[in-house]
Amino acid sequence: MKTKIIIIMMALAVLGGMQSCRYRPRHGNSRHSMSQTHRAEPRHSESRRISSGGDQRVKIRREAGVMFIPVEINGIPMDFIFDTGASSVTISLTEALFLYKQGKLTEDDILGQQAFQDATGSISVGTVINLRSVVIGDREVTNVRATVVDNQEAPLLLGQTVLENFGKVIIDYSNNYITFE
Repeated sequence: MKTKIIIIMMALAVLGGMQSCRYRPRHGNSRHSMSQTHRAEPRHSESRRISSGGDQRVKIRREAGVMFIPVEINGIPMDFIFDTGASSVTISLTEALFLYKQGKLTEDDILGQQAFQDATGSISVGTVINLRSVVIGDREVTNVRATVVDNQEAPLLLGQTVLENFGKVIIDYSNNYITFE
């Protein structure tokens, strides 16, 4: 099944006219919330850990009311939309293929498929993956479930599957910082 999902992801990319897969920051403001059609059973440990102690203050970039935060996914730096309304970390097909080509996403990281609903109410099916490492500042959360949206232009959303691992998140709008406690 994992091979089939990878083949589907690659076929969608080719059919969509993608010339090459490379990282580039995404912009947008759609929100995604998850509703399961069938449970994708993780093949990785469910344990999550947050390394480092103390408060972590991270500089954010704001564009047209949207907050972007630097995040490292499996060793690759990316800019995510900080989205407390998103239930999951969401990445586009473009980023998933880039991670796969770099060896940062493997067949073992593919967990299955799941339905999700975006802010417009549309229901789509995405591929559920395990992100082995999500680093924000000096904090690392391991084994995070994320959804690959079968859309090359989908924004990168940092949602609750990461944020729920922190005790408190404070947004300083005047100085453009987010503090993780």
